[in-house]
Amino acid sequence: MSVNRTVLPAPLYTAEQTRVLDKTAIEQFSIPGIRLMQRAGHAVFAEMIERFPALSSVTVICGGGNNGGDGFVVAGLAHNKGLKVQLICVGGEDFAQRLQGEAALAWQQLQQISSAYELFNAGIEIEGDCIIDALLGTGLTGQVRSPFNQVIDLINRAPKPVIAVDIPSGLCADSGRVLGVAVKADLTLSFIGLKRGLLTSEAVDHCGLILFDGLKVPEEVYDQVPVNVFRTTQEDLTEYLPPRPKGSHKGKFGHLLVIGGNLGMGGAALLASDAAMRSGAGLVSLATRVEHLSASLARSPEVMVHGVESTGALLPLLEKADVIVLGPGLGQNAWSDQMLHAVLGVDIPLVLDADALNLLAANGKLPQLQRENWIITPHPGEASRLLASSVAEINQDRFLSVALLQKLCGGSVVLKGAGSLVNAGDATYLCDAGNPGMAVAGMGDVLSGICGAFLAQGLTAETAARLAVYVHATAADLVARRQGEIGMKASDLINEIPGVINNTYE
Repeated sequence: MSVNRTVLPAPLYTAEQTRVLDKTAIEQFSIPGIRLMQRAGHAVFAEMIERFPALSSVTVICGGGNNGGDGFVVAGLAHNKGLKVQLICVGGEDFAQRLQGEAALAWQQLQQISSAYELFNAGIEIEGDCIIDALLGTGLTGQVRSPFNQVIDLINRAPKPVIAVDIPSGLCADSGRVLGVAVKADLTLSFIGLKRGLLTSEAVDHCGLILFDGLKVPEEVYDQVPVNVFRTTQEDLTEYLPPRPKGSHKGKFGHLLVIGGNLGMGGAALLASDAAMRSGAGLVSLATRVEHLSASLARSPEVMVHGVESTGALLPLLEKADVIVLGPGLGQNAWSDQMLHAVLGVDIPLVLDADALNLLAANGKLPQLQRENWIITPHPGEASRLLASSVAEINQDRFLSVALLQKLCGGSVVLKGAGSLVNAGDATYLCDAGNPGMAVAGMGDVLSGICGAFLAQGLTAETAARLAVYVHATAADLVARRQGEIGMKASDLINEIPGVINNTYE
């Protein structure tokens, strides 16, 4: 391919921001809208031919908007290539008469090549070897209605590869949630601005491989549309964690104290402290129940482990620490309450996870405890308790949810899940690495350890959080590449962490 569409840009856009980009390119930079549509169609066609070179037929399914116009261009190119084209149009008997703007122009151009098309009906069958989904675009906000829901069901039942034009029909471009029903694509090619909803929430099960084409829109267009959602990339990691000076010593990279590991949950604190060592903290101490001392020493002798049964034993450790991680295996009993109360009495950077968050939510203390120098890392269940809402409400718009959490808690908030988000007030950062193998116990403990280690090395809470999420997810992808997703353990990630940080993995 002449264009590498696998490289995704860092900025992520809403549907409205993308429309502004499109309008700016047309009105201020004199790029005709039909030309952008033609470029989009050519890009989809090129990817189709590249990935399915033995293709002899294609079914193009079009709605009446600009997304459908892109599909008309694909249909025309397929005709010219000699492919058998089944064009299915959805919108009633007067479909062609109701087309407007660039979509009408693309339709007229297609008619000069071929006038054959079918109007969707309940008995129609998909004939092509590949399906092009050009049904509904990014403007969809409400639930998918008839007959479009029937068309989407037809697409999803067909045993054919599906390429989605800009976005799988039925997805919300801004949040990634399914609006009743949505196409399950094998490949999605997004244009001009990469839509933020494609990379999180329910969209991750509908987009397949995500590609991007800017359609040759000048960089000056992007300069005129402010954006505050970004993907975290390996380049960010290299920028903030460059190679260390040769004269470095352990005192320059911080002293992290992990507090956790209540009775029966000692492994969580061990995972967090071990991950912190692998993430570059100069010194790592662990305050845990006495019963877990020998296990910690056997697992990671580099970690300075202390049996702590009361606040009195914890206070000297707090005085020596530069950063604290509280929560892995903390539990919810009298010992947990003591640890939490002691930690909240010191003013040093914190990472709060798991039961530390649950205890705060139960006590209703968070609005009075806002800090700028802490990171909290809730999954949707913990987030729902913090916001006194439901998990469904959290996942309905994860971008809004993480912003609400940050407003409530201050500092930097990690909303974990598919397409984990980090918000520190001014911007939101999305991580599109990671895989379903991470859906096991202990993963959050490893993440909290990485967060703490990055804080200990002097990164801001925002930078530490977003880089930690990226390292954590990328390490999991390396494990999955080696052994597959099913059966992955949280501890499998730990030895992969240095390779991600140092960019030495392949």
